[in-house]
Amino acid sequence: MQSTLKALMVQGTTSDAGKSVLVAGLCRVLARKGINVAPFKPQNMALNSAVTKDGGEIGRAQAVQAAAANVEPTVHMNPVLLKPNSDTGAQVILQGHAITNMEAAGYHDYKKVAMNTVMDSFGRLQDEYQSIMIEGAGSPAEINLRENDIANMGFAEEADVPVIIIADIDRGGVFAHLYGTLALLSPSEQARVKGFVINRFRGDITLLQSGLDWLEEKTGKPVIGVLPYLHGFDLEAEDAINNQQVRGNSKLKVVVPVFTRISNHTDFDVLRQNPDIDLRYVGKGERLDHADLIILPGTKSVRDDLAYLRSQGWEEDIKRHLRLGGKVIGICGGYQMLGQSICDPHGVEGQAGESKGLCLLNHVTELTLHKALTQTSGTLTLDGISASVKGYEIHVGRSQVDDEQPIRLNNGEMDGAISSCNQIFGTYLHGFFDSSEVLSLVCRWAGEEDIAVIDHAQIQENAINRIADAIESHLNLPLLWPDLETIQS
Repeated sequence: MQSTLKALMVQGTTSDAGKSVLVAGLCRVLARKGINVAPFKPQNMALNSAVTKDGGEIGRAQAVQAAAANVEPTVHMNPVLLKPNSDTGAQVILQGHAITNMEAAGYHDYKKVAMNTVMDSFGRLQDEYQSIMIEGAGSPAEINLRENDIANMGFAEEADVPVIIIADIDRGGVFAHLYGTLALLSPSEQARVKGFVINRFRGDITLLQSGLDWLEEKTGKPVIGVLPYLHGFDLEAEDAINNQQVRGNSKLKVVVPVFTRISNHTDFDVLRQNPDIDLRYVGKGERLDHADLIILPGTKSVRDDLAYLRSQGWEEDIKRHLRLGGKVIGICGGYQMLGQSICDPHGVEGQAGESKGLCLLNHVTELTLHKALTQTSGTLTLDGISASVKGYEIHVGRSQVDDEQPIRLNNGEMDGAISSCNQIFGTYLHGFFDSSEVLSLVCRWAGEEDIAVIDHAQIQENAINRIADAIESHLNLPLLWPDLETIQS
């Protein structure tokens, strides 16, 4: 294989321009050619994360990209993960493990140290893989973040890798985004840019041609291609919550409150995709009502978000829902909220102290310095019916449980709790809905026995192939890799 395939970095004009999806698609394109390719994101800021087999934590986007590359995800694919726990601070995770909480100003200086971790992981991937598809973060033109940058051009310069820039035309202003982003780069950074990709175009491509010609003339950079708007495209979002699809003829109505630090909301993608389920996210100022099932999601700041839940009047909504015979599930932080108390003696998630829980389950939780990071499997039993369950745990805290525990793990331990009234169920496991068997069991417990069976993993696989097909059809890949077509699939 020629060195031109060794590495390529995708940077964007904005967040959500399509970087994550383009990297996933490029990984699949190269994997189809038999190339041993890996994804890489030097620094990620996200509350959606995944657990690797060796017990590390990375952004979920990199786990999806690894699936696109047909390789097992590792911590080196996302060596720096920042999980915000306030408007100005975040937990810093290096090579899969949390090291500290840090305010933004302090982290700005710490990036010089973090770059060593980034380059160590990148070097390990270079030794193991033929090609690396790299994703930037946000935009390289954020002038206030340029100093000590490890996420975009700072990394590209240090690693000496070529860059392409993607912009979302569906947002409007695509030519200003691309022209302005390039103009704000240094001369050496501009020279590193090999071309542009325009994402999510609708309509007649001939009507765009004059703009493409202008952009190429003004910048001296080629437009590598224009990706079409893919209607119904559904791949896990890196951090933004996908819009729910409200269905008037649904069999089961599910409501999820959106906490200020909601984490791993990808737990609910399989519910959103199911034609028999009406999934509704409820935000600030809205009510938790008209539901068969309320699910309290995970959160990075459980005590703060418990206070937020109360400030929104949602505690009263939940209790009214239960009086009317509805069901409630808590996942991870949401599970902790359902108990009697949450104690944070070490100030792990903020100021040390204790909060009264919702008192709907009989457990108490103490937040601990050690974070549980495990892939987990076992058996879930509800209403005397059992199903094989698997998921992953990402949490600080241990819960002492007095209720019946519905999940027996394969290591012999128990997880979760279920109330004596059989209306409230909690678990530390993320991702357990992805199993159609488990989803059917939970929906039966919630009052609906006949729910459509869908294959969440196949939906993800179809989405990856769909973006890869679009890349092969609409991007001029020989501009990036002149020798790509000579490689045998």
